Amino acid sequence: MNAIKHDLGDRMKIEKVYNNNVVSAYNEENTELVIMGKGLAFQKKPGDEIEEEKIEKVFTLKNNDISERFKSLLYEVSLELMEVAEEIIKLAKRKLGRELNDSIYISLTDHINFAIERNKKGLDIKNALLWEIKKLYKDEFSIGLEALCMIKEKLEVTLPDDEAGFIAMHIVNAELNEEMPNIVNITKTMQDILKIVKYHFGLEFNEESLNFFRFVTHLKFFAQRLYSQTYMESDDDFLFEAVKNKHKDAFECTEKINDYVKRQFDYELTNDEKLYLTVHIERVVNR
Repeated sequence: MNAIKHDLGDRMKIEKVYNNNVVSAYNEENTELVIMGKGLAFQKKPGDEIEEEKIEKVFTLKNNDISERFKSLLYEVSLELMEVAEEIIKLAKRKLGRELNDSIYISLTDHINFAIERNKKGLDIKNALLWEIKKLYKDEFSIGLEALCMIKEKLEVTLPDDEAGFIAMHIVNAELNEEMPNIVNITKTMQDILKIVKYHFGLEFNEESLNFFRFVTHLKFFAQRLYSQTYMESDDDFLFEAVKNKHKDAFECTEKINDYVKRQFDYELTNDEKLYLTVHIERVVNR
């Protein structure tokens, strides 16, 4: 699902009216569009022509499951909030330099909507993972903080930093294409592995270093593979043996991680997985 430019070619007719500001229609390729604009649907009904000069935003709906959930959300969310959510998603894509799963258009918009409703009732929720999120997902948390500024500026609602953490989690979710409960589990697994390394070497990480960032990024996708049960194949035993013998302390730490994985997931790491973990541990500990 993507926002597209307003030039829609021939005049289109309204398929469905969601509220005064939002309608759906079909283009010449029979692709469903959600079209937004202030007063776009005022006193309009299905079959009426869409006034192109009032169009502010157009979304294409290609994934049926996502489009149905998105359309349900339109009954509950203001155009202004929808626009802020889209700006946050654009910001995330630009800063992270990657695509995000379309589900974020629903999950993030819905979350911000509920967060604002709770805030107005004085029912802000504490984020139990805030400390971990700040450490493990620094870029996403930074985007979350910028998102709070955008929400304050555009919607005149001041949300606590806990919400920056929640927004960061929705972004991570869209990066990894995972459901939110899995993201919580992935984050806990990452934290457990970092503790194993920390206590094995008796050190504090330099969390500003590039090697720490690389290690955390590796752990993010490593933990995702554990939960999705998609494992890395081994194909270079020569390199594995070389790394194992060269970085014995780091490899010993990797074996502790392997024990943890066996207990938690009933799975033994392949040599390739041990190889990459050992290399990352050696870098983060000794550089």
